[in-house]
Amino acid sequence: MGFRCGIVGLPNVGKSTLFNALTETAAAQAANYPFCTIEPNVGNVGVPDARLETIAKIGGSAKIIETQLGFVDIAGLVRGASKGEGLGNQFLANIREVDAIVHVLRCFEDDDITHVEGRIDPVADAETVETELMLADLDSLERRVPALAKKAQSGDKEAKAAAAALTLALDLLRDGKPARLAEPRDADEARHLAQAQLLTGKPVLYVCNVEEASAATGNAFSAQVAAMAERQGAGSVVISAAIEAEIATMAADERGLFLEELGLKETGLGRIIRAGYELLHLITYFTVGPKETRAWTVEKGATAPQAAGVIHSDFEARFIRAETIAYADFIAFNGEAGAREHGKLRAEGKTYVVQDGDVMHFLHGG
Repeated sequence: MGFRCGIVGLPNVGKSTLFNALTETAAAQAANYPFCTIEPNVGNVGVPDARLETIAKIGGSAKIIETQLGFVDIAGLVRGASKGEGLGNQFLANIREVDAIVHVLRCFEDDDITHVEGRIDPVADAETVETELMLADLDSLERRVPALAKKAQSGDKEAKAAAAALTLALDLLRDGKPARLAEPRDADEARHLAQAQLLTGKPVLYVCNVEEASAATGNAFSAQVAAMAERQGAGSVVISAAIEAEIATMAADERGLFLEELGLKETGLGRIIRAGYELLHLITYFTVGPKETRAWTVEKGATAPQAAGVIHSDFEARFIRAETIAYADFIAFNGEAGAREHGKLRAEGKTYVVQDGDVMHFLHGG
């Protein structure tokens, strides 16, 4: 199961620098001119989880495998993208394919780095991108909804349900609001809204790229973004892409001291990754054995068979039961044997909803 966050924003806000640091590669060229990223670069990163090491130590595992989250570096958007300006059509197509949007905003002043709008105003930048996405969705729905309504008149129940769902989003867009604020009235409407892949239907995390001196505390620009995010019910994270790029080149044992000297408890990238994980409503469960301790990703509300299917589709189809231990019990009773002895290992069936931190072993038919 792959989940991907698209890194978007205006040109020269630090998207590619951030992507390079996230993936610890130079896969995306970072340059001071618009559209230096032409093709979307994709990189998978491990989701930091301190529980993994603890579980692996108790389980005597030879190696640890983190769960993964994908990040896509998408070409910079400019005003008029919804009408094809700049690399608008390509930008919109690439963003449609991701599950969530990580919107990088320039929250620093630097005369050596040009701004496509000629000024530093992260809230206005956010509104520029959001407006282009809303205009693209509006154009799409104003063509799709009448066609669905016409089809519904002939008695097509699926078309009727789709038209009703998309009208919710269309009404919001006409009112200048993003489609993610739509409130489906039932599961069918929720399904049709999800299938529509609306650009403004995706959850958003704002990343405030600040100068090095403000990495620990933020600045006036990032405070404005935080206030905007709170009004929208969105999230925001403060980072310095330049610092993160420097950290990415360091040996692992040097990073802690460097962060401490800057007054930082952890990397901004760690916060972004976790925030992206939460943005997509994901949780982690673990499998443990002599060869490896591994983290697996499922959506909140996933059942035990669905979790088994993440490992292999046959496991879901042939699911019998899941032997499950809560993370706290696995630690408290020093592993599977102790948890079993104290009655903390549970046999769960097909209706069990997986909880974050569950240590699981699946039994399935041959």
